[in-house]
Amino acid sequence: SVGKTSLLHQFVHKTFHEDYRTTLGASILSKHIMVDNTPLKLQIWDTGGQERFRSMVSTFYKGSDGCMLTFDVTDLESFEALDDWREDFLEKIIPTEQGFPMVVLGNKIDLNERQVRRELASFWCKEKDIPYFEVSAKNDINVVQAFETLARQALSRYQEILENYLTDSIKLTPDDQPKKKCC
Repeated sequence: SVGKTSLLHQFVHKTFHEDYRTTLGASILSKHIMVDNTPLKLQIWDTGGQERFRSMVSTFYKGSDGCMLTFDVTDLESFEALDDWREDFLEKIIPTEQGFPMVVLGNKIDLNERQVRRELASFWCKEKDIPYFEVSAKNDINVVQAFETLARQALSRYQEILENYLTDSIKLTPDDQPKKKCC
């Protein structure tokens, strides 16, 4: 109940509803965006955040290009669970890498009952070199910026991987021998 579904619907459909049901397993939405003059189609998996779904939803992590961790600024327990969710995610992705594209969202900044100070969340993210955004799905505060930041990170990682594959290729035939044509 940290607001992941609300954030996703705000980003994709520009809508907010107070009464979303608990996400059972995962749901998927997609959106076309432009990042640094590159058209991208984001496929965003909204996974159930309750502990009872953890083993099931972690199967969706493999093959991900990025991860958005979310907590509720009015719920200290949801913030304290970030370490476990982050570690669980990093254990399941292949290949495992610490610099994997990730952002953290502190949601529900529109509410007054704040339990997690901005400084605490910022410090946690800074230690792990993860961008942090304070957001409100209800009031559409920083939602687009957060998704675009994650998309930009994922695109940059993809371009680096592609560049490494193209420049570090192995030549199987010497350059000085003439190439034979087949048939």
